[in-house]
Formats: sequence, structure tokens, C-alpha cells
Amino acid sequence: MAAPRISKVFAAVNIGSFRVSAIIAGLNETGQMHVLGSGHHAADGIRRGYVVDMQAATNSVRHAVEKAETMAKTEVRSVYVGCSCAGLASRSETVDIEIGGRRIEDDDIEHLLVAGRDAIQPDGRMVLHAQPALYTLDGAHGIVNPRGLHAERLAVDIHVMLADGAPVRNLTEAVQNAHLEVEAVVGSPIAASHACLTPEERELGVALVEFGADVTTISVHAAGMLLGMKVVPWGSADVTDAIASAFGIRRYQAERLKCVSGSAMASPADHREMVPVNAPGDPEGVGPMARHADDKNRIPRAELVSVITAELGRFTEALGAELKALGFVAGPAGARAQQVVLTGGGAQLPGLADYAQAALGRPVRIGSPPALSGLAQGHTAPSYSTLAGLVLYAAADPVDIRTIRSAYTPTTRPAGFKLVARVWRALREYF
Repeated sequence: MAAPRISKVFAAVNIGSFRVSAIIAGLNETGQMHVLGSGHHAADGIRRGYVVDMQAATNSVRHAVEKAETMAKTEVRSVYVGCSCAGLASRSETVDIEIGGRRIEDDDIEHLLVAGRDAIQPDGRMVLHAQPALYTLDGAHGIVNPRGLHAERLAVDIHVMLADGAPVRNLTEAVQNAHLEVEAVVGSPIAASHACLTPEERELGVALVEFGADVTTISVHAAGMLLGMKVVPWGSADVTDAIASAFGIRRYQAERLKCVSGSAMASPADHREMVPVNAPGDPEGVGPMARHADDKNRIPRAELVSVITAELGRFTEALGAELKALGFVAGPAGARAQQVVLTGGGAQLPGLADYAQAALGRPVRIGSPPALSGLAQGHTAPSYSTLAGLVLYAAADPVDIRTIRSAYTPTTRPAGFKLVARVWRALREYF
């Protein structure tokens, strides 16, 4: 039996601090997403999500997309671009209109959303998203689709994501210089939420923490919408730097130690286990001898774990403070706002969920992309959540109120001289 035909193709580029990743996926006739190809390249010219070298960043984008195109055996002309920098911030706006007790029609929804579009005050910043969430009918909140219902007043909550214009334009230009059109710039919390969060979590209340290489994005979702977010200039690379500093070794050695032997949870056997600083096959004398190492340049695993947990302690303390500032609190006022989901490359550290759960006093799980058809096994890790989420976002095609153009044109009844002139024009036209 032949495979369902691909009806629409989406492409996305996620520009991170560690790597630039690209993905090409198609939506088949049955509505299922199938990944056609993916690729990545080192994030040259990118620092903490910002473009610092335009030519190097453009080359990274071009190489990543070419790898994805080679695998997919197709070329793409436009992409969705993920953004985690530019001082991302979000807020909610509420607008309402008078209905007068009658049935709500499509024109009423359109009128309300146009009013919401006009109410946005970006204060000199760039609007990345302006999406309607839940509706309210006469004080009854949480209505997904009010069409066909009667109400005196109709209101809607609108989520607005803002960014600094210059960094976003730099990202856009880096992609355009690679001969690609930009369909949209998507905030990484929006993309990652499409890949990692369930509808139930978004409704009950959940904090999504995207633990990247240089940047961590914290976003709080409840009642089906993103309520607030914060970007923290701290990431897994800071853990690597702490290891390199503590043992006096090079960064690439520290990164290997973290990935191969690191953990966020200590065990009684750590004191007896010695882990090599150099990789197998490295020539003798490569790199410096680590502090507290034996004659074979091995260090106690317990000391490695101690350095990692000390750095994570500072991170979780800051994370808890940011969650509290965002209103993500436990207790009677927010009893449902409990779940924390960790994703991003830094979330792959063994034991991190257990460590964060103990430190935050909340249930914590690791969020990974869904098992999309054709997605490479290596790309199902948390580090690829935003990339997968970008094509899921593109396929969902959420409403953005900035694209709505009202079909309603106000009319007035002509009177006096205007009425006479209108009749005279009609007579001349038809006679």
C-alpha cells in the first residue's frame, strides 16, 4: 500500500547558542507530520542567541539547511525561525465588545479580534506574536469557541510576545543572506510548548524551562495560554565553565566530562570511581593535568558531581525566584500550578529532574519532542524540542490577530443633500 502523499512542506531553522539546526517536514493527506530531513551546524557567529558575526552566522544557517535539504531530497525557499534572544517578554491583553444578548456570529469574533489588534501597545518593541486564547461570556471564563452562544458581552484574552527589534532583524538578515525567505520569527517558548506540553498541562498550569547552552527561557502557561516568561542569561555552558575552572582543564575536556560522567545526583559509589579527563585514544600529554587528578589524569567522580550540583544550586535558586515573580506559586491560590517541564540540551544531564524536583519542591519531568514519523533517533532528545516545535507550530497555523482585516465597513444612512446627490448619481449611471 502506497504511503500517503505529502500535501504541504514546512521548513524551520532554530538558531541556538551551541548549534544552528534545520528541519524539513511534510504534512500528508491524513494530517500526520512526517520529517523529511534535518541537519545542524556549529553556531558560529552566535553568542547567547545573538548574532555577533553576520557572515559566520549566515554560513552556519546555510550549512544546516543544505544538510537538511540533502537528506530530504528537496529544496526549500522559506523557513520559520526560532528566537530565544532579543529580550523576549510577554503580556496578556483583554478586550471586550457589546453583543446585546443575541447569538454570537463570525462577524462578532472578527470585530473583537480587530479591536484586540488595535489595543496592542508595543511601546517601541517588535511584536512577534499576538494570539487569541480563551473567551469570556458575561463573566464565564475559559470558552474555547463562543460561536452560536448568546451573551451580553464577549471578551477575549490575547497573548502578546514582544522582542527587541534589532536582534530579531539580525537573525532575519542572517537567514535571508542564506537565500531564504522568513515565514515568521517564532519565540522559542511558543515553539517548545508545541513539542513538549500536553493540552491538560497548559490548562492546569505548567512552567516550561528551556535549558539551553547559554540562555534559559522560563515560560508559565495556564488556562490554555502563555501568561508570562523570562529569559535568563545562564545555560549548560556555565556548568561546563565551572568544571573547567574547578579542575583547571580545557573547555572541551570539561564538556566531555559533563556529558559522559556528569550527574546532578550523587551516589555512594562516586567516591570510589575515578573518571578519565581525556577521551579514549587521546595522545599522551594532551591537555593539562587536572587538579586532584591521579597519575593517569583521572579525577574522583564525587568531585565532578559536587561541582555540577553547586552550579545547579545557583541556577535552581534563581529559577525558583523567577517562577515566584511570574506568579507560579503553590498553595491555595495556585494549587494547580505545580508541574515544571525541563527541556533543551541542558535537560539531558542525568538526574536533573530529580535534583530540580527536590530543589523546587514541585513535580518535574523532562520534556522531549513527540515521536514524529521520520525523525532521526538522535533528534528525539530534549535539545531538539524547539526545532520540532517550529514545524508543529507552522502546521497548526495559529491565528495571529495582526493578520486579520475586518470585512465590516461602517455605513450611515444618507440624508438631505447627500441623499439627493446619491439618487442623481444612480439616475445618471442607469439612464
